[in-house]
Amino acid sequence: MFKSLYIIICLLLPVALISQTQEIDFKSDRNIQNEARYPGAFILSSVENQVYFNHDGIEVWCDNAVFYKEANFFKAYGNIRMKQGDTVSMTSNYAEYNGNTEFAFASGKVRMERPDTTLETDSLFFNRVNQQAFYRSGGKVTDTASVLTSRIGRYYMKENKYSFINNVKVTNPEYTIDSEQLDFYSETGHTYLYGPSTIKGESSTVYCERGFYDTREDRGYFVKNSQINYDNRILKGDSLYFNRENSFASATNNIRVIDTINNSRVTGHYAEVFRDKDSVFITKRALAASLQDRDTLFIHSDTIMITGKPEKRVIRGFYDVRIFKEDQTGENVMSGRSDSIYSDQQTGLTKLITLNSSKKPVLWSGNNQMTGDSIHLLSNPKTEQLDSMLVFDNAYLIQKDSIEGYNQVKGKILTGYFQDNELNEVVINKNTQTLHYMRNSENELIGINKTLASSIRILFEEQQIQDVYYYNQVDGSLSPQDQFPPNELRLEGFNWRGEERILSKEGLFEGKPEPELPRIQGIPLPDEPDEFFEEREEEDEMLLNENSRLKPSILQNREADSLRFKNEKVLDSLNPDTQKEKLKKDIENLEKANSQTKKDT
Repeated sequence: MFKSLYIIICLLLPVALISQTQEIDFKSDRNIQNEARYPGAFILSSVENQVYFNHDGIEVWCDNAVFYKEANFFKAYGNIRMKQGDTVSMTSNYAEYNGNTEFAFASGKVRMERPDTTLETDSLFFNRVNQQAFYRSGGKVTDTASVLTSRIGRYYMKENKYSFINNVKVTNPEYTIDSEQLDFYSETGHTYLYGPSTIKGESSTVYCERGFYDTREDRGYFVKNSQINYDNRILKGDSLYFNRENSFASATNNIRVIDTINNSRVTGHYAEVFRDKDSVFITKRALAASLQDRDTLFIHSDTIMITGKPEKRVIRGFYDVRIFKEDQTGENVMSGRSDSIYSDQQTGLTKLITLNSSKKPVLWSGNNQMTGDSIHLLSNPKTEQLDSMLVFDNAYLIQKDSIEGYNQVKGKILTGYFQDNELNEVVINKNTQTLHYMRNSENELIGINKTLASSIRILFEEQQIQDVYYYNQVDGSLSPQDQFPPNELRLEGFNWRGEERILSKEGLFEGKPEPELPRIQGIPLPDEPDEFFEEREEEDEMLLNENSRLKPSILQNREADSLRFKNEKVLDSLNPDTQKEKLKKDIENLEKANSQTKKDT
């Protein structure tokens, strides 16, 4: 039994080996030989019908050909058409084909058509074994939605994928893409960007060094140094999502929204931008910073919304609002807290509002604490310098005395006036009361003055009470400290909240836990493909033939043909070392930007 099986295998083996190298079939109206010029070859030409070749599913038509039958190789000339099944058709002026290696070359107005795309180039290599095409002399691919050009390109027919290298450009009626390296899937229109890449439209520009873009749906996902530039805003983050049709973008983790017109920045860990509505929504450690004259105002809250055109920006902050204003030296000028905040840059009006909290809005200017049911700040819209303030209902001003006790003023409405962004004058109207520690020029305590009046005017010097004027005084007395009743050292409603005062930018986040950040899924680089031109040691295994127009040096892999971006670690935005360095760099860049802006101003 085993002997019979051995005989059968031996008989079948030569047939199998022979079938691996199928001979090229041909038809021609004219067939001649010219041994002097083309030794060992047939010269084929058309009369009524084109010359026809058929080899293992590939068909070729041409006007003339030189066919080396023993080598299973031909060179075709004039009006060439090449067809592989129902999926690939190609035209060119010249072509070569080796039936042993199933390797082809075409040149002169090469045009390869697939169901979804058309490739045009000056010269093209085609490997039928692995179903790949390659060009290095520049090419253009036309998709249903876009046109893609590059210096070097490789097409993988099984995956319907193009890999473009060197001067890659995608042209669409709505945008253009420029990249160093790009993979394009023709069936879906999906594009993967590697290396410095830019997507430029009429109203936005996207930059990334790793990204994905759907050319049919006009939406994308970008990581690694990614940013979106609108007319007056720049959006940055660990990952960005972009939808051109909806004019929408979102950013996740370590995001920054930069307003290039109003000298403001917003940071956080999640943001949404609606360009058509000129609105920004930001949360997760949200912080807005804007340059006002030579000072910087910081606003932090759980959620920040910015809406309106550049000249009509409105900032809204919700839940646990904290503000901090510093001068160009970094010293505290003003700070405050409230449930919510509303700031209109056109009118210069900022409102600190209580929603459902038992704590009223509070504002500190130097050592002066002001509270009320709501607080309004008014700035000069042009210079953005603080002009005045209003404290509505239950207005209360407390100043910690330089040595002991608290100076206190309360009434219905408080009006404050600023000079060089410092509190200069305060007027309190309706049912006012004061408790003031009176001192002489040597700063010695004279006594404690408690007065009732219809209105009071207070003048400050270096943010300390200098003079107090009473109007329509109802009752008042100055008593030595030892004779002043201890239980009357606090006016009704007294609530010193000095422990809540924000003394630095870091204090804006004091007591707040770090937000839990989602893990950003990076876009991995493509696997490095096998080299297109296979190394062959024996001459009879040449990719084409010794009679080819091409020199052997052309059928070699070159360094310039290989992928530029490969073997790089996939990005992970939650890598601790990466996060620490990124945060440090972001802070340095923010401080440099603010410093430069102040110098320019």
